[in-house]
Amino acid sequence: MFCYQCQETAKGSGCTLRGVCGKTGDVSNLQDLLIYTLKGISMYAVEGRKVGVENKEVNKFIMENLFATITNANFDRTDFINRINKALEVREALKQEVVNAGGNVEHITHDAANFMANEEEFDKKAETVGILATENEDIRSLRELITYGLKGMAAYGKHALNLGYESNEIHAFLQKALAATLDDSLSAEDLIALTMETGKHGVDVMALLDQANTSTYGHPEITKVNIGVRNNPAILISGHDLKDMEELLKQTEGTGVDVYTHSEMLPANYYPAFKKYDHFVGNYGNAWWKQNEEFEKFNGPILMTTNCLVPPKDSYKDRVYTTGSVGFEGLKHIAEGKDGRKDFSEIIEHAKKCAPPTEIERGEIIGGFAHNTVLSLADKVVEAVKSGAIKRFFVMAGCDGRMKSRDYYTEFAKALPKDTVILTAGCAKYKYNKLELGDIGGIPRVLDAGQCNDSYSLAVIALKLKEVFELNDINELPISYNIAWYEQKAVIVLLALLYLGVKNIHLGPTLPAFLSPNVAKVLVENFGIGGITNVEDDLKMFMA
Repeated sequence: MFCYQCQETAKGSGCTLRGVCGKTGDVSNLQDLLIYTLKGISMYAVEGRKVGVENKEVNKFIMENLFATITNANFDRTDFINRINKALEVREALKQEVVNAGGNVEHITHDAANFMANEEEFDKKAETVGILATENEDIRSLRELITYGLKGMAAYGKHALNLGYESNEIHAFLQKALAATLDDSLSAEDLIALTMETGKHGVDVMALLDQANTSTYGHPEITKVNIGVRNNPAILISGHDLKDMEELLKQTEGTGVDVYTHSEMLPANYYPAFKKYDHFVGNYGNAWWKQNEEFEKFNGPILMTTNCLVPPKDSYKDRVYTTGSVGFEGLKHIAEGKDGRKDFSEIIEHAKKCAPPTEIERGEIIGGFAHNTVLSLADKVVEAVKSGAIKRFFVMAGCDGRMKSRDYYTEFAKALPKDTVILTAGCAKYKYNKLELGDIGGIPRVLDAGQCNDSYSLAVIALKLKEVFELNDINELPISYNIAWYEQKAVIVLLALLYLGVKNIHLGPTLPAFLSPNVAKVLVENFGIGGITNVEDDLKMFMA
């Protein structure tokens, strides 16, 4: 195996024996083969659109299977074998559909679009199609940067699709870009242009998901979220999928089973549609990487709707259920029924037999500062900026992770001047959302917009402030970007911000290993991308 798609990749260069995330080498290789096959399918999808073929099932298939390869989503070898088998079937069926519609497929000669293999041959085949198959370091770097951005797009697109929202334009780009990463005729300059185009569609897909979420569940509201527990048996829901959240709340109503959110599900507490459920208690625990400790103490079953799953300990493994793109050998998987619904009765009955959660903390945290809320406070915010009460905003969105070096973000938040405000989204918030940082004229100093995809809200807020202050350039705003990243959804957020013209973004705790020196140089010179050093020096740099 060779994998360097996440921030915690071994030695900051690449995992080669086993993933730091916990995935085995053979599973990593099978993920590579699945992606390779999806790229082959995409070649026929691109050709098909020329003759009017827009296959919704193929669109969905590519999206959800790309999602399955995101870090900490799926560790199940058998599941990936099944996915590859299905991918080969889908590819051949689409090829025939395109031919039947009058499309010319004779020029599609790439191996990804034509290879056939049985299960016994998958492992051997997988070893030949991984990241290192691209010899040129810069081309490889750009191909992977695009691919990881597309994984993030697929994740957000799939969440929107689950709520009945999709865009053929986004599907078309996703597939065009996947196919392009195997096109040896494209130069580094061509791929840089495609990278920026990926950012444009990243903005589009996050806007689509925002529309899906808010149209379905209402606009997030300023909400105080309970972080304590009650004395009832309960289910803990983690991941990101709000449709799963809705179904679980509906099916647990009146059963005596409480529901708590965990990690990136915390923002579900901000949506009006979910507040009507009396058995929706609040949030339990912290960021994804503390699962081993917190899942143990929760006592009841856990539903993983998306990444981020940590390989579970034997002591609570029998209480973890997966759904959607998530998979782990030995865990029970709740699949979608033919009617599009999921039956959570098994996990509900399991919960009834479990002890209530062990309390690990008490109190409240406040959130719900998505764009609709913040823009409703625009006059108050603008006045605070004009009066000098707020000197600067710091966008500290992104991901949390295991590395001790991430304590930097806690210390950075503590050290920020009292006249600054943190804008956050994603699980990076857990590094500082429970600190007593106070407020500025009633405006909390930590404004949590929601999940990682709600970084879109932060962009909308910035663009609105640019308009209000009548500025020509978004970079003239008193906003600094100190973003923590971990996995591929953070990549699409970064590319989206670059497309919107945001410069001088600082990424940490380390820069991505998949950026070759030359590609990193392009990002530094064109966009001012930088890393982090230490709190004191970085604060001086940001506040200069």
